[in-house]
Amino acid sequence: MFKISISAEEIEALELRSFPGKIIVVDDEGPAFREGIRYLKRQKVLGFDTETRPSFDARRGQYGTALLQLSGPSQAYLFRLKKLGMPQALCKILADPGIVKVGAATGGDIHGLQSLHGFKAQSFVDLQQIAWQYGIRDMAVKKLTAIILGFKISKAQQLSNWEAETLSAPQQLYAATDAWVCREMFLKLSRSERHPLTAEERIPPQALENQRRQAEERAEAIARGEIPARKEAPARKKEAPRQRKRTEGGEAKRLTRSQRRRRQRARSKQRNRDRKALEALNNENNNG
Repeated sequence: MFKISISAEEIEALELRSFPGKIIVVDDEGPAFREGIRYLKRQKVLGFDTETRPSFDARRGQYGTALLQLSGPSQAYLFRLKKLGMPQALCKILADPGIVKVGAATGGDIHGLQSLHGFKAQSFVDLQQIAWQYGIRDMAVKKLTAIILGFKISKAQQLSNWEAETLSAPQQLYAATDAWVCREMFLKLSRSERHPLTAEERIPPQALENQRRQAEERAEAIARGEIPARKEAPARKKEAPRQRKRTEGGEAKRLTRSQRRRRQRARSKQRNRDRKALEALNNENNNG
């Protein structure tokens, strides 16, 4: 069973680890690209991440996705999209339903890649969407890594220039590690029992404290007459029960006005058909 949360002090005490395998930087569709595609297509589970050059000028807006990281157990490929673009072979891996791609907050990453070249994203797993099922509330990759894998990773290169002419060794190691730990966390979770958090447990304590404090401040302001108290909504008149229909699973569902009219017309038509069939049968018997 995993810890629900972890503090910065607890993370600091852990061993620092990084991707132990081979890192390959790809900036064209040459031999390294083709070798990478062959390796990645053989994997059942890949670690997935992207990097974007940070923007420190609000007037400039955000930069596009600069780097795509895909990691297997022993090799991590870093695709420099500003130089390489998004080749079809790469899109096919991202759209392959037989290859699981694991990351954190994958929605934004996928959208950034699709803005470069359209593809249908399939078999993506977002660790932030499943961690709560294993009793984990923390969402950041650094905290998830510490809780699930028991070691810490460096985030020192997170705000570096990912569009630099050449990626430094620390940048390469950071990028490969971020993708690799996502794969390792998914594999460990897959072997673990689920202990889902309750709805209340999923809310961070600080958020609960803020809600409580806001409620108290509002109550005090109402008592001082600074803001009006909320008025109770007037009781609604009871309406006649609306017709309901049964779905295939047996669940009751309200009918709209147009649905009721269509049902009435269908019943009327069926009665007319029944009446005509009965008249025809009577005429046949009389003639006989």
